[in-house]
Amino acid sequence: MPATLDGQLTVEKTPSYFVTKSVPQRVHATSRDVKLVLVVRDPVTRALSDYTQARLKRPDLPSFESLAFSNCTARLSDGRPRRRRAGDDSVNASWGAIRIGLYWRYLDRWLQRFSLDQFHFVSGERLVVDPAGELRRLQDFLAIKRLVTDKHFYYNATKGFPCLKKAERGGAPRCLGQSKGRRHPEVNADALRRLRDFYRPHNRRFYDLTGIDFGWN
Repeated sequence: MPATLDGQLTVEKTPSYFVTKSVPQRVHATSRDVKLVLVVRDPVTRALSDYTQARLKRPDLPSFESLAFSNCTARLSDGRPRRRRAGDDSVNASWGAIRIGLYWRYLDRWLQRFSLDQFHFVSGERLVVDPAGELRRLQDFLAIKRLVTDKHFYYNATKGFPCLKKAERGGAPRCLGQSKGRRHPEVNADALRRLRDFYRPHNRRFYDLTGIDFGWN
């Protein structure tokens, strides 16, 4: 890390740090007073996004359902779904796209080293609908001046989320790259229901740890 001068903040934003087992201890050894920011979204949506990104690199990747469930529902010769037997619909929690959504497990590890008041949690859903509000709360948490406001955002209908613009000096607006805002695969409603049922108790444990109900139903 570069040296931080007076009046500066040094930021590290490696996403995998949250889920990597050795990182909380390493960060604690570096700075016990660090402020930690965690951006989370509905774990079902997150799994779909993870799969979509992986499929860009591997177009031959099996279907989302076949990876998300230990025994994907088979079909009869006429196309009708075969009746599932007991255990056929178990969620494949060993698949990374599913496992990472068990947020409480990773947060619990961090809370063994850091206090809850050192964390700020950003809702990925609210970040889309109210980016200025989420950034206002983040700037307050970091104890910095509120420089980013609603004047810096506009909604891009093509992308489906807010983009940035320079409020005072003008200039070309900036959106996240082509890898963002991708269309997720179509997944049947029954598979989505089973995933939400699987995540519900895990989400509740995460809400209990954070003191925040993120509304993932």
